[in-house]
Amino acid sequence: MDKQLTDQFIKNAIAEDKGDGDHTSLSTIPANAQGRAKLLIKESGVIAGVELALEIFKQVDPALKTEVFINDGAEVKYGDVALTVSGSAQSILLAERLVLNCMQRMSGIATKTNHIVQLLAPYSTKILDTRKTTPGLRYLEKWAVRIGGGVNHRIGLYDMILIKDNHVDYAGGISKAILAANQYLENTGKALEIEIEVRNLEELEQVLEIGKVNRIMLDNFSFDDLKTAVQRIDGKYTTEASGGIVEENVTEYAACGVDYISMGALTHSVKSMDISLKAF
Repeated sequence: MDKQLTDQFIKNAIAEDKGDGDHTSLSTIPANAQGRAKLLIKESGVIAGVELALEIFKQVDPALKTEVFINDGAEVKYGDVALTVSGSAQSILLAERLVLNCMQRMSGIATKTNHIVQLLAPYSTKILDTRKTTPGLRYLEKWAVRIGGGVNHRIGLYDMILIKDNHVDYAGGISKAILAANQYLENTGKALEIEIEVRNLEELEQVLEIGKVNRIMLDNFSFDDLKTAVQRIDGKYTTEASGGIVEENVTEYAACGVDYISMGALTHSVKSMDISLKAF
């Protein structure tokens, strides 16, 4: 867990929710009232966000006491209790929605990712996430992918050079884009990998002629063309399939022999896990 990122996220999220005060709790619950609550799992899946929840409780009120029964990455089922929290009733209620929002979203992502990982178990292909994340929640969503057994692609625009179709078109072609990227790295002294997206076998041949990249993204290829592309690349570069890949066809892409499959669906269209925080 990146403490600096999570601390800032939690601070901002609490401020967004609290405003000038939780007036419902302030008006109905005595300031000295104590309470307990349990984090109740209401459907099967892979839990994620427990570690984050502990940090949220701590930031809301350092006096809150927590006890964890199920850790991140574990399979859970209806009726399981992941953790309990006790202390100020007002503090528990202030933390409640933020804890649930984060854990429901992260657990949904971890569950979906883990399902895909299990489908790919017979193959050497690994599953990647993308930058198709919720603004402000990217770190948490990519963290959930890792908890589910997936692999993070680049975190943002700053940690890899990924030359996509628009970059190629604006740069004036594949050759110009690749050479310019390499010159940029030489000029700046940055140690970044270069990946380039190709849209067909003709563009792949242009890349193979130039080289000077680390990874080739094969975007929206047919299965036949994808197999041909993997054979042409012949292990010289890391391969990644992308575009229109979903649960129903992911194993067909893996069978083509690519190193990675990237799926935006891991983060942009998952169903959150049903979790609640109940007083007891």
